[in-house]
Amino acid sequence: MHHAPIALDGRPLTIADVAAVARRGAKVALAPGARADVQAARAALERRAAGGEALYGINTGFGSLSRVRIPNDGLADLQVNLVRSHASGVGDPLDAEVVRAMMLVLAASLARGRSAVRPEVIDLLVGMLNAEVTPVIPSRGSVGASGDLAPLAHLALVLIGEGEALHGGRRAPGGDALAAAGLRPVALAAKEGLALINGTHMMCAIGALAMHDAERLLSYAVRGTALAIDACRATDAFLDPRIHAARNQPGQATVAAAMKSELAGSQVLAAHRENDPRVQDPYSFRCAPQVLGAAMDTMAFARGVVERELGGVTDNPLVFADGGATDIVSGGNFHGMPLALALDAAKMALVPVANIAERRTFWILAANDPQNPVRPYLSADPGTCSGYMIAQYAAAACCNELQVLAHPASAHNVPTSAGIEDLNSMGATGANHLRAAMRLATDVIAIELLVMAEGLEYQRPLRSGAGVEALHAEVRRHVPRLTSDRPPAPDIAAIAAMVRG
Repeated sequence: MHHAPIALDGRPLTIADVAAVARRGAKVALAPGARADVQAARAALERRAAGGEALYGINTGFGSLSRVRIPNDGLADLQVNLVRSHASGVGDPLDAEVVRAMMLVLAASLARGRSAVRPEVIDLLVGMLNAEVTPVIPSRGSVGASGDLAPLAHLALVLIGEGEALHGGRRAPGGDALAAAGLRPVALAAKEGLALINGTHMMCAIGALAMHDAERLLSYAVRGTALAIDACRATDAFLDPRIHAARNQPGQATVAAAMKSELAGSQVLAAHRENDPRVQDPYSFRCAPQVLGAAMDTMAFARGVVERELGGVTDNPLVFADGGATDIVSGGNFHGMPLALALDAAKMALVPVANIAERRTFWILAANDPQNPVRPYLSADPGTCSGYMIAQYAAAACCNELQVLAHPASAHNVPTSAGIEDLNSMGATGANHLRAAMRLATDVIAIELLVMAEGLEYQRPLRSGAGVEALHAEVRRHVPRLTSDRPPAPDIAAIAAMVRG
């Protein structure tokens, strides 16, 4: 599939842009107007630095060493040593798609002309993306305050021909990977090492990919709930729009309307609408709009934070050369707290989405509702066959891990840099947890879809609404009906891949 090139022109990236470059290899280009702005900012910085005054990160040390003045003949070494010394990451490498997203977000930030790097730094980042040279970056090491320092330093190592990178399916020294792609390392000039590592680009990249995936996940969670209503012979009375108008919560009303639309025309609902001895369904059905709607509203908040960050500049200091004067201003845009709180909220929102799906899965597999003609565990031969018994165990295990991951990383602080950096966001921890939480929640939703598609078979020859039947057919394109025991794991994986898209 071909995608239009993503132009770095100073405007905010979109979440779709990030996904296209990170996952589908969309090409990237530095727009001519942005190139001119970057060149102007660099020239302004060089004029100001020539005056001899102390400028943080340009001719001084970093963090608690900021009072150390660096002579002019040591400025290039200062930037290279910064990158080398800060590449202190540990743990498993980040997925390649996350690294590519980081590179894009970093390049776009630099292209806004406030970081005062030379255009060739951005050109190399763009060239690496287009040639699929992907730095190997350990996943742990950022405290999410002076930017994602350690991860970004590992990225920057490859730009100077060091570190390691993936290219052509091989892991190689950074310089070799660049050479194989026809690229040359850059020799860092004043401020450029700091500009490369002093931003929130890992947190933002993971957040953008998570927000992209969350939209599909929540859609399938809502559609899966509608499927569950007919698979379990639940009522749709609780979808009455008057109930949700009375609550005045937007996500709740949206979810209820979507579920009602999916079920429209259902023969299953009509078959037990009269003379049903049940008065109310369990909360996992009756309160689904309230639960999923709350998650949807929370995810919308998190998405807004990420979208705004995709238009930001988050290193320090920043160069403002507008109107003739050149101001170099130190601040704290590198602090990850806006993202940290949003990413923590997003991962917490995933917990009830998964929990409520697991509860419905448990309900149908228990087969303790005499109004529903399903067999225990949807087994072809209960006793001889265990059906989907252990699929629910897997969902329960995922839910437990989600509950642990939901603890907010941003609620904790560990000071760094001899106390100068005395309040850190820990947003990188929250980002890594959110990425893991997205995978777990997707598996739980996949298990519900697997089980409820089987449950709907027990309602035949009755048909559900057109939306539910379309979802059932989509599942069946990946997974056949359960006619005897078989390992559920490949089926769960196939449906999870369907949900991820």
